Amino acid sequence: MLQQSTLKYLKDLKKNNNKVWFDKNRSIYDDAKADFIALIDEMIPEIAKFDPTVGELSGKSCIFRINRDIRFSKDKTPYKSHMAASFKKDGKKMSDAGYYFHVEPGQSFIGGGCYMPLPEDLNKIRQEIDYNFDEWKKIINNKTFKKYFSKGIEGTETLVRPPKGYDENNPAIDFLKMKGFFVTSDISDAMLTDKKSTKELIKILEAIKPLTDFLNKAKE
Repeated sequence: MLQQSTLKYLKDLKKNNNKVWFDKNRSIYDDAKADFIALIDEMIPEIAKFDPTVGELSGKSCIFRINRDIRFSKDKTPYKSHMAASFKKDGKKMSDAGYYFHVEPGQSFIGGGCYMPLPEDLNKIRQEIDYNFDEWKKIINNKTFKKYFSKGIEGTETLVRPPKGYDENNPAIDFLKMKGFFVTSDISDAMLTDKKSTKELIKILEAIKPLTDFLNKAKE
């Protein structure tokens, strides 16, 4: 579980997103970061029970920096108003399908899949969906899967026309047009700060495992 103080810090940071305030409250940030890492460290061995590939990870290796990359952004606020972690077998920078955890007051969620696969990987995933559409449908229509991911498969972008080599009448065309393949489940602040939060978060991540397996198999 997270401490209420961590969510409060993120709320305060959103209102005071500047270096002067951040430096003045550095010790509070350090405590919030440590709290988030502790939760990630608690989750990793539980995830490893159904996905051993993440068993060697540590909380520190999974989390993202609080600093924003503002080089090409019109928004010049220096810090993110959330904390996030990615669980993948070879680290968060790898292109494998994996799991993602986003903590932001009132906007937290957990999910997984492939957010922005490289062009070569995207082609392989599309081919796998086309060749094994029955398996794909079995995954996304699973009762537990639908319980946690009511929005279904989400994508970063969707093509207007079918990708090269595919027909508009292909039964899988809605998925073949996607440029990303991931799912998300919203998490309330109350759940994050509940003592049973870790157990529930793990249940959601376990429901994603068949999807990540399918996506990673496609890229082999």
